Amino acid sequence: MSFDPAALARVAAIVAAVLFAGLVLFQIALALGAPWGRAAYGGQSAELSAQLRLTSAVAAVVWAGVALAVLRRAGFDIWAPVPSSWLPVVVWIVVVLQAVAIVMNAITPSALERAIWLPVAIVLFGSTLTVALASPR
Repeated sequence: MSFDPAALARVAAIVAAVLFAGLVLFQIALALGAPWGRAAYGGQSAELSAQLRLTSAVAAVVWAGVALAVLRRAGFDIWAPVPSSWLPVVVWIVVVLQAVAIVMNAITPSALERAIWLPVAIVLFGSTLTVALASPR
């Protein structure tokens, strides 16, 4: 049995896409007014302000695009919101953002936010790093 880095990248991309989809759905729910603010933005209040709801709507679009870019970089034949030549850099930027997300979710004053999003950020970091390192050149 031989090691297939491209297959590893595809599996990691699927893991990342599933988690990004959950993040997108969470952000859409926040944007639509779900009282889940205790699990986001430092957990300051259950109900988000109009500005934070708008931020969540934008975040949902951005994370959906990121998921598509990660999948495309791993070799899936799908549309991505950036040119293929940019995908390696985009995925490395996502890896760095997930490293920052680990720190931010580790230090948030919201225990709920930390309990939900710290494990997600750790797995997203690992899966996107795997895509960055194992995707075909």
